[in-house]
Amino acid sequence: MTGKAHPVSIGAVSQQLGVSPTRIRELTEAGVFTAERTAGGHRRYDLDATRAAWHRHKLAAADLARSSVALPGTPDDLPPLTVQWSGNLVGLQEDLVWRELEPQLGLKSSTLRSIGYYVFTEMLNNAIDHSGGKLARVRIWRSERRLVLEISDDGVGALRRLADGKDLPDLFSAVQDLTKGKQTTDPARHTGEGIFFSSKAVDLFSLASNGLVWTVDNLRADQAVGTSATTTGTTVILEIDPNTNTELTEVFARYTDNTQFTRSSTVVKLFAIGVDFVSRSEAKRLLAGLDQFSHVELDFKDVQAVGQGFVDELFRVWPQAHPGTSLTPTHMGPAVRFMVERGLPPPLPGRGTS
Repeated sequence: MTGKAHPVSIGAVSQQLGVSPTRIRELTEAGVFTAERTAGGHRRYDLDATRAAWHRHKLAAADLARSSVALPGTPDDLPPLTVQWSGNLVGLQEDLVWRELEPQLGLKSSTLRSIGYYVFTEMLNNAIDHSGGKLARVRIWRSERRLVLEISDDGVGALRRLADGKDLPDLFSAVQDLTKGKQTTDPARHTGEGIFFSSKAVDLFSLASNGLVWTVDNLRADQAVGTSATTTGTTVILEIDPNTNTELTEVFARYTDNTQFTRSSTVVKLFAIGVDFVSRSEAKRLLAGLDQFSHVELDFKDVQAVGQGFVDELFRVWPQAHPGTSLTPTHMGPAVRFMVERGLPPPLPGRGTS
């Protein structure tokens, strides 16, 4: 009878799988691998279980690559590839690339051209300034019903760059930061608004890097985070209806006051694995950076339960320390609404409730 296999180090896993230690850490953070912590804080892995998880991940990644527009490769349901371009990121000017490619797309309306120009140049500029890569690739699919833009680079990955640059605990925290807006690793040169507004301006936005993919589906008013086969660099997908009536100025107006970016909307369910939010620590992660805005919508869609500590931190402790920011909860189910209303501070003497 054999006993349980002795847990091995991340270096041993790296050698056995032929995968870098950095990639193993990323897959552990993404939930693909499971690790235990020693008393000294070092990760230890069951090698057989990790091999099996790696095999399942590669099979799932292959299936996903065949079916998801958020990954390299041409899915069967896409229109024919209209434009393909690649170039060196060093010295690249994103507006000149768009001017070179746009005439080949047959964009009939000024509305579509305006949105296309904005989101394309913002995403390519991110690759130029932040990716740390050498090359960029652009692919564009166009039909009467669909316009799909893909911008890829071979850099360190947007989520890893943001997590390392802001000393965030993991890649999921980087996704969380992106949903808020005004989050950047280079505040002297960038406002952190490009990804936020681009994700609101298109029908479907998807950013894949470092083994994760963040998708914003504006047609369904939903967002999601999942695993991705994109491990090198960053791939951004933007899909726009060629017949869109959405004006770019309307998108900006939803989140601005007197042209200033003062409003944000963040989705609570993206801030944890699961649908329950209990601790003060979860509330603090959700609130980090939101004091830069005067109005913030907290979307509780699909959240099933919240705890007293979470609610107290969210609606009593933090607002007292940040009176310049108002928090508005939306899409609360009955259980969440009960806990939120129960946890709200009582009105001041002599004042009724609104």
